[in-house]
Amino acid sequence: MNNQRFNQVFPLGSHLCRQPMPPMSELKHDMEVLKKQGFNLIKLQENWMLDEPVEGRCDFSRYEELVSYAARLDLGIYLGLTCEQAPHWLYDKHPDCRLVGRDGRIIAYEAPTTLPADGKPGPCCDHPGAMADQLRFIRRLVETLGRFENIVVWNTWQEIAYWAEGIVGNSICFCPNTQAAFRDWLRVRYSDDLDALNRAWRTQYPAWNSILPNRAGRQPQAVDLAWQTFMDNEQVCRILRRRAETIRAADPLGRPVFAHKNTPSLASAQDWGYARCQDFLGSSTYPAWTPGQAWDDGQTRPFSREHALLAEMWDGVAYRFDHIRSANPGQGRAGGVPIWGAEFQGGPISSGLHLGRVPSADDIRRWMLTAIGSGATAISFWVTRAEIMAGEMNGFGLLDSVGDTTVRFAEAGRIGRALNHHPDLFARPTLQPARVGILIREGNFQLASHLAQGGEHLPYAVRGWYRLLWDLGIPLDFIDPDHDAARLGSYAVLILPFPLSLGEREATRLVHYVAHGGHLISEAAPGRVDEHAFCNRGELSPALAALFGVRQRHIQMVREPDRGTRWSPPERTWGDYLEPTRLAGTGPLTGTALQANVYLQTFSLLAGAEPVLMAGGEVAGVRRCHGAGQAWLLGTCLGHSGTAYRDPAIHAAVRALLAVGGVSPEHEGKLTVRKRVTPGKEAWIFTNPTETSVSERISVAGWHNTIDLLGQPVTVNGGFVELTVDPLDVRVLVVEGTR
Repeated sequence: MNNQRFNQVFPLGSHLCRQPMPPMSELKHDMEVLKKQGFNLIKLQENWMLDEPVEGRCDFSRYEELVSYAARLDLGIYLGLTCEQAPHWLYDKHPDCRLVGRDGRIIAYEAPTTLPADGKPGPCCDHPGAMADQLRFIRRLVETLGRFENIVVWNTWQEIAYWAEGIVGNSICFCPNTQAAFRDWLRVRYSDDLDALNRAWRTQYPAWNSILPNRAGRQPQAVDLAWQTFMDNEQVCRILRRRAETIRAADPLGRPVFAHKNTPSLASAQDWGYARCQDFLGSSTYPAWTPGQAWDDGQTRPFSREHALLAEMWDGVAYRFDHIRSANPGQGRAGGVPIWGAEFQGGPISSGLHLGRVPSADDIRRWMLTAIGSGATAISFWVTRAEIMAGEMNGFGLLDSVGDTTVRFAEAGRIGRALNHHPDLFARPTLQPARVGILIREGNFQLASHLAQGGEHLPYAVRGWYRLLWDLGIPLDFIDPDHDAARLGSYAVLILPFPLSLGEREATRLVHYVAHGGHLISEAAPGRVDEHAFCNRGELSPALAALFGVRQRHIQMVREPDRGTRWSPPERTWGDYLEPTRLAGTGPLTGTALQANVYLQTFSLLAGAEPVLMAGGEVAGVRRCHGAGQAWLLGTCLGHSGTAYRDPAIHAAVRALLAVGGVSPEHEGKLTVRKRVTPGKEAWIFTNPTETSVSERISVAGWHNTIDLLGQPVTVNGGFVELTVDPLDVRVLVVEGTR
């Protein structure tokens, strides 16, 4: 399989093994088994420590043998780097390349194997000597293996992260090299104007070298927000860019370069930056590892089967793929990049003695087809045969420790073969463009993460909005205004969840969006804090207060229904909380109702604003027309109701809000649908989120041919198909012809 052929198929792959490798005979045998099952791609994980144990003595012979054997089987190779597991000689050569913790301790950890965490956190890549040695090794690897045409893609960082707090119990990196890079980044951001920084931060730094990250732990202060933004975004981006540039310069065939996350940085714009450091960004996907959240309805142990399976679909797969898809460039229009499930769960989650359930064929089908419905264009399973290392003993494999087939392995191959009957639909980014966007802003994420509870509430609000729209069958994208500014106007509705921090530049951009015909829906207290962690007087962004036509009357915490304590801290004294409150719709929301969550904010109205939600006799939600569009301000956190204290009334309210912007569900009924679209051909991915079988009439009028992706019988009668989807399952119809 060469690079050109790779672009013409849906890549269905499997990671061949973790380092250290099992015997070569076993690996070759497993390649043959994968090929027979219809897989067309094998992932090999390179390991710097094992491949260059002595400086300058690189041995890539194992990969050369495996890549050559794969070529004889017509299998492509997906080759991933593991540079965080650096060789011992690097630390001897550059003793000061070790990471430094927040508390000043030098991190002496050197990973001997890929467990735990693929060698993370590794050396400091801001050390010029250590980085030069790393790039030299990558260049030599690519020069050696790049002659093989069946290598079809390079992965520069397996599960991008340091995970230093979890692995070595310390935040990183506070070494002189990284601090100098931080100050250089600040100088660019503030146009080398220290006075401008001091004015914005309300500080009196006498020189750039005086700016130091806080050693006392995360604080909601300007320097802390800037430091963590740098570490989470720019510092990692510089590593990704340099690795990608090195590979491109050394690769004679110019194959794609990507990297992947262990999970998307949900509610953060981090992944937008990462995606632009190479050709695209992928993600791991382990649906049965941690679906759901502690505040969710039904998230009590032991889990019910139905709750768990549904959470795995919408939360463990759909939400994460929609996020990673949205973060990649070109989404929502022609020319988008591939969306890779770079590690996809193939067997039971296993950590220590905790062995999870073995995925069934039904699980594999649910997960794969749900991923397709959120835009995936490639899936590579972790791992082919059960894990050999004790830390993940006998886990994760499509195959058990012995034997050449399992029901999950056979199902993965069956679905892969079916997808490859329609590579024009599934091997390219063909997801139907969305008309709704959920705004994701890194500044808001950083402030929330530095506040007690904020790091939980913002992601929960975003996730709850996602669930509400997923329930309604309304496609959506996540939007970072900094990277997606040119796309804002293509969305009929933009949603602003938990918008605690908002700068006036960002607010002005949203005012412009509304003026040009957009519909903006904001949760409570937009811009209560500015981008430098200072509170706005009036507790609202001035620009958005004018847009919504309001002044704040009152804001107070509100109790959860039934006096629950899922997110509410213990009261300090009497009067901290309002009693549980229902907001009654009025005006355009007449007949709807919402539960107040976290806060209740009430307003005085200025010119042009009309009430849409009432709390007793006070206004708790407004709408105001501005230019060609409308701005809606809800005085509470509606998104929390998507997953906690769920009430059917919430869906009616959200439908009413979106209908004003001209947005309605793709399909009316219990089934939901996402679409993959090419000229003259579409795939309709139907999900049944209920616990009972659902049969509905689906119009296929105007289409000449209708088939089921997996070969189930389909009868067209009078331009309709009677489609039955089993409980908590997914079916895909492919329609062809000129509509």
